Amino acid sequence: MNGGEVVVVTGFGPFRQFLVNPSWKAAQGLKLVGFGERTDIYIREVPVSYVKTQQVIAEIWQTLHPKFAVHLGVARGSSVVFLEQTGKNSGYRDKDVCGFCPESQCCVEGGPEKLDSVVNMRAVAKEFKQAGTGVIYSRDAGRYLCDFAYYFSLYHGQRRAALIHVPSSGSLTSADRLVPLLQSLIQTMLDQLEDPSETA
Repeated sequence: MNGGEVVVVTGFGPFRQFLVNPSWKAAQGLKLVGFGERTDIYIREVPVSYVKTQQVIAEIWQTLHPKFAVHLGVARGSSVVFLEQTGKNSGYRDKDVCGFCPESQCCVEGGPEKLDSVVNMRAVAKEFKQAGTGVIYSRDAGRYLCDFAYYFSLYHGQRRAALIHVPSSGSLTSADRLVPLLQSLIQTMLDQLEDPSETA
């Protein structure tokens, strides 16, 4: 660690047919390439468990105090990258890998129904779409562990978080294409944090 700003990148653990989750492989790839000398990158694997997800994300914000947290999830059956704008607080009915779902079907009891990232994901997606990359803006993160983790992080991190769904099929699944794209996307988000006028 060199005393720079901290960015945390998480990927998820094994899930259904994914013995090694593509989101975790992408996080490991980002750790290798980094975000420049002034940024320290930490990566964490998040179990596909509601309880453990809350523990890991609370610990990230309480102990590392990152400038920004990026959560990577996998979009099953997709060949593009989705930039999620919004995390949702309720409607979590699907069981996790432990066979559990929250009794209240809620992420933070009493929290707002939706939280948006401070980053304008539409502006980021538009910039990359114009460059011909497979990047799409989304406001529906799916109400499973990715959405749950995103909302919890937005709630604890003053909305300084992103959720990026990575593809499970197509040419962007190869690390040599996906990792540089994610690196550029996250760098664009960090630049936007520095200069909010870029969100126009």
